[in-house]
Amino acid sequence: MEPGGGNRLSQVDGPRQGRVLARPGITAMRLGSNKEDKSMKLAKVLSVLLAGLLLGLGSGVALAKETVKVAFLGPLTGGVSAIGVGGRNSAELAVKLRNADPKAKYHYELVVLDDECKPNTGVQVATKVAADKQVIAAATHYCSVVALASVDIYHKFGLPVVVWGAVHPDITYGNNYKEIHRVNGTMINQNEVAAKFVTGLGYKTWVLLYDTTDYGKGMQQYFSKYLTENGGKVLGSFGVGADQQDFTSELTQAKTLNPDVIWFGGLTPLGVRIRLQMDKLGVDSQFQSCSGIISDAYIEGTGPLAEGTLAFREGEPVENLPGGKWFLSEYNKAGYKEAPDAFGPFAFAGMNMILDAIEAVGPKRQAVVKWMGNVKDYPTIVGPVTFDDHGQNISPAITKYVVQDGKWVPWQDSEYASGKRQLKRR
Repeated sequence: MEPGGGNRLSQVDGPRQGRVLARPGITAMRLGSNKEDKSMKLAKVLSVLLAGLLLGLGSGVALAKETVKVAFLGPLTGGVSAIGVGGRNSAELAVKLRNADPKAKYHYELVVLDDECKPNTGVQVATKVAADKQVIAAATHYCSVVALASVDIYHKFGLPVVVWGAVHPDITYGNNYKEIHRVNGTMINQNEVAAKFVTGLGYKTWVLLYDTTDYGKGMQQYFSKYLTENGGKVLGSFGVGADQQDFTSELTQAKTLNPDVIWFGGLTPLGVRIRLQMDKLGVDSQFQSCSGIISDAYIEGTGPLAEGTLAFREGEPVENLPGGKWFLSEYNKAGYKEAPDAFGPFAFAGMNMILDAIEAVGPKRQAVVKWMGNVKDYPTIVGPVTFDDHGQNISPAITKYVVQDGKWVPWQDSEYASGKRQLKRR
């Protein structure tokens, strides 16, 4: 022992010395050298920390979970913001429910960005979120023009995304990007069903109006294709600007052509203006559109003129979805003031799949991409999801809707289907 070592131990360790000396095997270490003495102190500290940890776990105190960032992108301002806000709330609900689950491996933080339904803004926010390496995956975009403009960015940065609303087929099929997936269907499915249905109602002639974005042009392309295949005749087709206010010229020509149906391919703001101006100019054809106008905002904007409008959308009505009633119950319990709107269930399903992937393979982008590539018959609230080799869900249902008494009603549940009410006829 070092000279004076006994005094130092007595002064520093005090009462602990007796406990140490009473334990054979440790005594020699404690009394051997400074190096051994320091080792013993370190061992004791680690023992105390371990004991505290075990005590904390035994008393129910949980260790803090690793925080993982995920993102939501959609139109939170502008003419289709009602759908974007409903989507955001739904994605947020998925995150809240997962964070409340004690079995979840991670704590999730949701990053929310507004793409404004504008390609330039969409590219900016997509770049921002994709460049943030802490963001592992994202539920993205209602507007096809934004989704189309952003896919290259997600591919470049290797960010896995699940599209929750945009329907242009080139989002998934335009490239072979393994990072891109989509839970909802495409405008191909939608327009095939729409054309068969309306020609089956006995309508023969159409005038088509469509916005000149990729979304509107795609809708016009596929609806025209399937309409012609099913015996319908297009009397005239007019492209209109996405921000156009006055449709007098197009609707005056349409009135002269006297079609059975005026069809519109575009989003709610233009759909509202066209329907109002049809009435003003005395165009009394049946009005038909696409999923782009299926929102409460269309009915609010057109009032009584919305009655009898036909439109088509991917998925079943939310209350008829496999998990629809449960979703609505949880959504209402969460206290959201805004409705989930038409695509909220898809945003919830997409975000929930992202969280499932991270739970399964960890917070690694490449691992999540690989997991998504193997999704087959995966249960979600919108039904089973199977991604094909381009990340497209191959099993989306298409629902036919008609406005009845200020609500979008599935055709089969409406008084129009039963014959109690009649659509407009020439």
